[in-house]
Amino acid sequence: MNLERSEQIFAAARQLIPGGVNSPVRAYKSVGGTPIHVARGAGALCWDVDGNEYVDLVLSYGPLILGHCDPRVVAAIERTARTGTAFGAPTEGELLMARTIAQRMPWIEMVRLVNSGTEATMSALRLARAFTGRELVLKFDGNYHGHGDSFLVKAGSGALTHGAPDSPGVTRALAALTLVADWNDLASVERLMQQHGRGVACVIVEPVAGNVGLIQPAPGFLEGLRRVCDAHGALLVFDEVMTGFRVARGGYAQICGVRPDLVTLGKVIGGGLPIGAYGGRRDVMSRVSPAGDVYQAGTLSGNPLAVAAGLATLAATDEPGFYERLDRAAARIADLIAGAAGEHGVPCHVGRQGSMLCPYFSREPVRMLATAMTSDRALWTRWFHAMKERGVLLPPSPFEAWFVSSAHDDAAIERVGRAARDAFAAVTRPGSSRASQG
Repeated sequence: MNLERSEQIFAAARQLIPGGVNSPVRAYKSVGGTPIHVARGAGALCWDVDGNEYVDLVLSYGPLILGHCDPRVVAAIERTARTGTAFGAPTEGELLMARTIAQRMPWIEMVRLVNSGTEATMSALRLARAFTGRELVLKFDGNYHGHGDSFLVKAGSGALTHGAPDSPGVTRALAALTLVADWNDLASVERLMQQHGRGVACVIVEPVAGNVGLIQPAPGFLEGLRRVCDAHGALLVFDEVMTGFRVARGGYAQICGVRPDLVTLGKVIGGGLPIGAYGGRRDVMSRVSPAGDVYQAGTLSGNPLAVAAGLATLAATDEPGFYERLDRAAARIADLIAGAAGEHGVPCHVGRQGSMLCPYFSREPVRMLATAMTSDRALWTRWFHAMKERGVLLPPSPFEAWFVSSAHDDAAIERVGRAARDAFAAVTRPGSSRASQG
């Protein structure tokens, strides 16, 4: 595979951009080799600057639920751009977005738009502390809630992949205010709350863990968090930046039936443009400035282009049977990956929730972070490169969820299946451990 132009761009970028990238996992640090530099996308496909074509299962890590350059989204962006890209003043689109979110998630009674998922989670934490008058926050080992200081304590996603879960620059005093429990282990939460419950402002959780691959919550786990929070007067915050409007019309809270006090959103609600949101109970959200005393602001919050793209995306997902079709496509890909692995004697468990999935080269189902860490990451790295060489683009980490869009038709799915069979054959061939990783 020719990556000459990507190599040139990456070499130049490393002189001006830390690591040559503007988000760590893009650097391919955990898998080696040169990151491809994408030139364009259309539907389920994308092309790099060297002209190589890929079936894309990264999809900007979640926002592109309709695939690349969906005509409805492109038209909404073009139409809005002709009227203005930013005003620093309210627009009707912001109201329409807030109304759409609240209609799909009735447990969100008020919502504030921001510019990213990280902004949303940081703001939700500040609000929870102000509302409860408490300072401690409880999160889970391996869950990722953005790069806010309070969250970079046993973080997931890129931080986990790079082996630096506690980032330098996070003060010890602030880190001491973050309690860390084990994901899917309600007893670990109960122990911490028994000791610190009176000081805990909130429990924040990814209802589906999507930054250690894809791990579903154990039966009763989220329900148990709701009970524990109620017993100790803490707020329950669902981080649905990834799962919101992707795994179901009303996010994962609709599926599990657990009602959080606050929800953070992003990705799908921007249709591929930068956006975030946090919302929830009216009495809590009423504390946000200017209605209340908890300050949070943003020059580009509620940006007209992002709102227009998000509204067009959400309208498309309202088509009858949309999520059912998406689920079937993702299930088919998961089955093809697992089947191809089995054909070549590779132990493989595929975690999946709706159109999010992740294969672990593990002999047992992955229910917790510790199990995910025992998967065969060396084999996964070789397989990643073998898939890339066969025209399938995956997240460059065994701890990142894959995403499927409505544009992934039968032809794209079958291409993934063929590539998987060929890639497993290549990496399990005698002597394949010395195969190229670039």
